[in-house]
Amino acid sequence: MTAAPENLTPRSISAIDLADRLRSGDALQLVDVREDEELALARIPHPAEHLPLSRAAEWMASVAARLDPDRPVVVLCHAGVRSWRMACWLMAERGYRDVWNLEGGIDAWSVAVDPSIARY
Repeated sequence: MTAAPENLTPRSISAIDLADRLRSGDALQLVDVREDEELALARIPHPAEHLPLSRAAEWMASVAARLDPDRPVVVLCHAGVRSWRMACWLMAERGYRDVWNLEGGIDAWSVAVDPSIARY
């Protein structure tokens, strides 16, 4: 996966802002790029497409069928690094335009939004 050119840089969204947008019913598509083991430990209580970054070769060809390019996409991981890579890839390689990266990942969500979600 390559980094997005400057004009194709994903935007960042805080955990609180994401929670607000989900509560308000925004038609966001969540993509979780963490491993199965991480997903079992902690997850946001909202449907998300699970596309582990380490298994990208398995799902790359099917991204267009799984994600609507006309709806906003929010990518998350544990701390916001892997999700940033995925967000850049969606923009640079697949042409998605409305892509967001969850700042601080699921860890930030557990601190700012829902402390019942395990931190690991």
